[in-house]
Amino acid sequence: MEALPLIVVDAANVVGSVPDGWWRDRRGATERLRDRLAGYATAGLADWPGPVEIVLVVEGAARGVESTDAVRVVAAPGSGDDRIVRLAEEEGRGRRCLVVTADRELRHRVRELGAEVAGARTVAGP
Repeated sequence: MEALPLIVVDAANVVGSVPDGWWRDRRGATERLRDRLAGYATAGLADWPGPVEIVLVVEGAARGVESTDAVRVVAAPGSGDDRIVRLAEEEGRGRRCLVVTADRELRHRVRELGAEVAGARTVAGP
């Protein structure tokens, strides 16, 4: 069986892209993002038809966010960017891999590994 396409989401970057008061409750904002991402697991994204595997990388105050059936949450022990690069390298090998972030340096690092990139607004919601 062929592996599903992998979508890795930079939680801190996506949450921070929407000025909705996330800074008052980083964990809650990250849980809301996780819950919004669940629908993409079966429906996919533009140019990324579902089903897809979604991994949400969290760091800092959001480290306690739990995985769901539709979205795997990975807590970065240090730099979220470094964890995303490792995921793209290790789990993205041999299958389509998309990293969702607006971070320019991170976009460059994962492109070098063959991953595609999309901006935070792709999944940030209204």
